[in-house]
Amino acid sequence: MIALVDVNNFYVSCQRVFEPKLEGKPVVVLSNNDGCAVARSNEVKALGIGMAKPWYQMKELAQQHGIIAYSSNYALYADMSNRVMNILSRYSPHQEIYSIDECFLGLDGIRRDHTELGQEIRKTVLQWTGLPVCVGIGPTKTLAKFCNHLAKKRSQFGGVCEWAKLSPEMQQHVMQEVHIDEVWGVGRKLSLRLNQEDIISVADLARADPETIRTRYSVVLQRTVLELRGQPCIELEDTTPDKQQILCSRSFGQPIYAEHELCEAVSTYVARAAEKLRRQQSAAGGLAVFIRTNPFRERDPQYSKHVMVPLSQPSDDTLQLTKAAMWVLHRIYRPGFAYAKAGVMLLELQPNTAIQGHLFLQSADPLKRANLNDTMDQINRQWGRGTIRLASAGFNHGWKMKQNSLSPSWTTRWEDLPVAR
Repeated sequence: MIALVDVNNFYVSCQRVFEPKLEGKPVVVLSNNDGCAVARSNEVKALGIGMAKPWYQMKELAQQHGIIAYSSNYALYADMSNRVMNILSRYSPHQEIYSIDECFLGLDGIRRDHTELGQEIRKTVLQWTGLPVCVGIGPTKTLAKFCNHLAKKRSQFGGVCEWAKLSPEMQQHVMQEVHIDEVWGVGRKLSLRLNQEDIISVADLARADPETIRTRYSVVLQRTVLELRGQPCIELEDTTPDKQQILCSRSFGQPIYAEHELCEAVSTYVARAAEKLRRQQSAAGGLAVFIRTNPFRERDPQYSKHVMVPLSQPSDDTLQLTKAAMWVLHRIYRPGFAYAKAGVMLLELQPNTAIQGHLFLQSADPLKRANLNDTMDQINRQWGRGTIRLASAGFNHGWKMKQNSLSPSWTTRWEDLPVAR
């Protein structure tokens, strides 16, 4: 058996932990540059505001209904996520962290009532972190996700839904009632294609012929059909696989025109990507840089460019990667444009223990560079990101993304610690 534990409205719930006055009030959390809604409280969902709705389009509605908006506070959310995952690791030796707010737990060998265990998980996470969670339990990962959906949407389950506790008639009933776009891995476009073949509900998909589904769609959807029938096809991943690509990009808080400001942004993004690269003990064999204007400002001149270059030798060295990125940026930059976004992608990743030697090594002593990067990482981990950085990253970042409604970090910055009186 597998359990899926998911935090309800995660970003909003994190804000409410430290501001209890927000309970019962409509709250949204906005994306980078306070652009659109990426998290909505149930009160906001009840107003018909959809995910990713631009903030400027809902300002009038926000004034009318008293919607409170927050900028995304990634440091807070990451810390709260780590706390939840550490708690959940106590309940099973088999844990797969699926995203920042949900994880799978393997329950095989746990000799106790699984629904009672789910209720204990909900109580403990709420008591220790203040975050509400729901638990779905099933014989496959897909059914566990489906049960989690039921636990969230149907109050009769009390926040925990176990597939085995439902009668066969009830199982068919809930599957018939839920649309297929709620199934794990079935997106909007795929659901529209399936609808054209009269596959509307979860029950319709579960009854579909697996071989026909594989022929017409994919082996992935075939596995989904089999999992909905209770046949495990997707294993738990106890260890998170290394990323095959690492991307770091941001939209700017204001348009950038000068090349030196683009250099600062790209250099900052390279440093962040390189930290992630070293964390998973990999090296990049290639690097890509892209810049673009704002496509929604149709009256402005438009320009977009993306160039990838191979590296002479795979590297995880911030200095070497930055040098390559600056070389690319200088060649793709064009003056006279209002740039709105830039990004860096590290490609062709491989373990840093399997790098082939180079006869004509052009960089500095690899051991010294490794020590330098390790020192930079340790300082930035202890004293905060960007405490020590390359001069090319600059200091006064006028291009930083807008966060006009950013809450205190509360758990990751000493000066933001809440004070109790």
